[in-house]
Amino acid sequence: MTTWYHSWRAAIRIARRDAWRSKGRSFLVLAMIALPILGVSAADLTLRSAELSTEQRLERELGAADARLSDPGMGGVPVHQTPDGQSYTPVGNFDDKPYPEGSTDVAKTLPAGSRSLTDSTGQARLRTTHGLLQTEIRELKASDPIAQGILALKSGRFPQKSDEVAATTHFLESSGLKVGSTVTARGFDGAYKIVGSYELPDSLKTDQVNALPGALIAPLDKALKADGLPGVDPSTTYLAAVSGGFTWNMVKDINAKGVTVSSRAVALNPPADSDVPLYQEEGWGSFEDSTAAKAAALAAVATVVGLAMLEICLLAGPAFAVGARRSRRQLGLVGANGGDRRHIRAIVLAGGLVIGVAAAVVGTILGIVLTFALRPLLEDYMGQRFGSFDVRPLELLGIALLAVLTGLLAAIVPAVTSSRQTVLASLTGRRGIRRSSRVLPVIGLIAVLLGAGIALYGSTMTEQFAIVAGGSAIAELGIVALTPALVGLFGRAGRILPLSPRLALRDAVRNRGRTAPAVAAVLAAVAGTVAVATYAASRDAQGEADYRASLPHGAVSVMVEEAGGRDATSVRGTVQKLLPVDVRADVDRITVGKTSCAIYDPSEGCGRYEVVVPKANECPLWAVDPANPDADPAEKFTKAERRKLAEDWRCQESQVGSITDGGVVIGDAKLLTVLGIEDPAAAKALADGQVLSFDKRNVDGSGKIGIRVVTDTEAADRAAEEGKETPGEVKRLAAHQVAGSPNSYGVEMIMPAATAKASGFTTVPIGSYFSTSKMPTSEQRQKLDGELDKVGSSVDLHIEEGYTSENNIILLALTVFAGLVTIGAAGIATGLAQADAEADLKTLAAVGAPPRVRRTLSGFQCGVVAAMGVVLGSAAGVLPAIGLRLTEQRQEMSWYQRAMDEGWGGMGEAPYVPIIVPWATLAALLVAVPLGAALLAALVTRSRGALARREAT
Repeated sequence: MTTWYHSWRAAIRIARRDAWRSKGRSFLVLAMIALPILGVSAADLTLRSAELSTEQRLERELGAADARLSDPGMGGVPVHQTPDGQSYTPVGNFDDKPYPEGSTDVAKTLPAGSRSLTDSTGQARLRTTHGLLQTEIRELKASDPIAQGILALKSGRFPQKSDEVAATTHFLESSGLKVGSTVTARGFDGAYKIVGSYELPDSLKTDQVNALPGALIAPLDKALKADGLPGVDPSTTYLAAVSGGFTWNMVKDINAKGVTVSSRAVALNPPADSDVPLYQEEGWGSFEDSTAAKAAALAAVATVVGLAMLEICLLAGPAFAVGARRSRRQLGLVGANGGDRRHIRAIVLAGGLVIGVAAAVVGTILGIVLTFALRPLLEDYMGQRFGSFDVRPLELLGIALLAVLTGLLAAIVPAVTSSRQTVLASLTGRRGIRRSSRVLPVIGLIAVLLGAGIALYGSTMTEQFAIVAGGSAIAELGIVALTPALVGLFGRAGRILPLSPRLALRDAVRNRGRTAPAVAAVLAAVAGTVAVATYAASRDAQGEADYRASLPHGAVSVMVEEAGGRDATSVRGTVQKLLPVDVRADVDRITVGKTSCAIYDPSEGCGRYEVVVPKANECPLWAVDPANPDADPAEKFTKAERRKLAEDWRCQESQVGSITDGGVVIGDAKLLTVLGIEDPAAAKALADGQVLSFDKRNVDGSGKIGIRVVTDTEAADRAAEEGKETPGEVKRLAAHQVAGSPNSYGVEMIMPAATAKASGFTTVPIGSYFSTSKMPTSEQRQKLDGELDKVGSSVDLHIEEGYTSENNIILLALTVFAGLVTIGAAGIATGLAQADAEADLKTLAAVGAPPRVRRTLSGFQCGVVAAMGVVLGSAAGVLPAIGLRLTEQRQEMSWYQRAMDEGWGGMGEAPYVPIIVPWATLAALLVAVPLGAALLAALVTRSRGALARREAT
């Protein structure tokens, strides 16, 4: 025991001095290990700090109250709820009777002797220095002790008068207002003074103003509805405090009155699942993660950590080999003075231990310091305040031990290699000859075949991503094991190369102990990059194919749907003034009832219209049987018939939503121009007063369309439920069916204004379509948004920019990451090569080689390692991406076939799941990265070496 202790103590002292003497190499390895530890430590601190305890969560939700009571909107019918009150269901079976709905008086369910506080919220548009801002209105007496903790006051005070409000800091930043400013609402003359600012700890980016109960929501809602505008639509909950708190039995008693409860006492001491009535119903249960799900999550974390450690070991291993090579004379002296192989292994392993401990300390301390310093930025990014700065020593210690373990693992191979050298070889600098392992390539080949087989099985026979990912990981590890043998195969190309690259390639093959780990590290980084890039590019191509444009590229639409389109004229002029408009097409819509009715407006006095589809053109899959309106129409057909009908033109639905409730717009031939429809016959039909139809289901055999005017919407809804014909007058108009089924971008029919007037339809402006001479710039869009904010009505503006990829920045980041890892790994291998090849370089100089040979050889050594790793990594990375895409294809095709069998209709074409190889990313990796690594190594290498001195004997 004493001998072991003293030998390791000496080894650690030698390793510490060697690390201090070779500061550059030591710093490189330390940074390589410490950076992941820093990231993991910071992530652990951030997640733990952001993870609220039950007490902290309750303080933000309930303040100092004992419970929050809410109306679930079920008309007072008894309910069953989960202990947290987030999920609930009415008690009883409602299959044969209407589902309960309606409000109930929550105040009547409060226990006797309790003290309560109302908390009401709604939405309104408030006027700001820029225009209008959609804002949440909250009425809560925040100064009351019951509400303490819900709103965090930042400056000023909470409102104490009916004409005062407080605002969130985010609202003040967005609106340009400040404490002391006056704020008003659209459609309301009242003015309110901002007397304080606060924040919502759980939602820092919410735009909200707080007023006293009854001071803002009720008068604003009344004024908006009187002006024909949408109201505030408030919702109210009750904060309640009672002696002893709300027990689970009290919660169930209140549930029996149709009210849900979020109780502090229940949250802190939840009941057993057997005491929760909701969990006893069929289809419900405790929502805790299953053991299998937890095991899968742990396996995923272990896989990520294992691959990260493997990557670091592969990168740091050659660096330790550099130290062992340069210290071989010192290690030889240890052997000459009686040290055996275990002492030499201990010295090299001690180097990994010293660097690992230093990396653990540095990484952990920096992680704590950076997280603490960046806490405000992290909270702003996450949109919520930390509960506390939660430092868990045991977790940080475990993360730090990973650094120590990684350092030891990285030093294992150099330690074993150094211990196998004879004392004579170490003292004389001779390397000796050692055969490569014949077992490792066999194991690697078996792993590649096995992993590829598993991935192929997972992608073609199952729908489990885990099987594909697991098989791909096994195959990649197999390629890593095959790397020394593959490096040898690369060496056969040396005979056709010039002198410098031939020397570099032969040196890499001859010293596979340092080349193979570097190549494997590059391989692992590039394989991951290629896999993610291939998958992202394939998903990108699928997204572009699935994208349904709302307008032609560069076109603009602006719609004003409320208040009868009274602001449409000014909005049209604003758009034409600020954007590079080429053609403007104004459109109106048909309105039934009051002209102030908005689209899909269920208000009293507002009707609707609908296009009557001829019986012959109706989809049989959707035809409701009046005798049994609740039956599924598709059940009348066999699976084969349903699949055939699903492909019928009568059962295909438009993929782009209509801008009006019935799909009819009032316009002229200019609209055809903006929509990119070049059809002289269609333009002539509009000029002749005919209605243009882009959906052939709407036109009957006589060339006419029917439009039903519905004035009694309640009767129409009842008729639809019963499968009866909708009551209302049907007007029949001459129509022209546009040939060729062009993309009309949601416009089903265009009716000339003269035809609408002659037919007795009431029309109101809705907006305009614009074609542009060039794509509007960001500055033009911002200015337009600012001007439209000044309009009283809600404006829906859309500029068609086409499909926008979200993966470009991801692919760029992956390419840069792989490039840095590749250059770093190749640089480490090059440093080792230079240390090993110093004698060869001196020999070249002695026989007359010019000084630039040293620089050229160094560049080619680095480029060779990078090139081999990139080529092998590119081949290994494509496999998992292809496997995952094939699995997704099977899943989507299965869902599509099921939809076809069920007769859902409107499915369109079969899912398009392409496999796209990102050639630009591969080109950057295959060409730019090795070339960049070679040039960088050549530039940082001195063309003349230092003069050699005779070693002491």
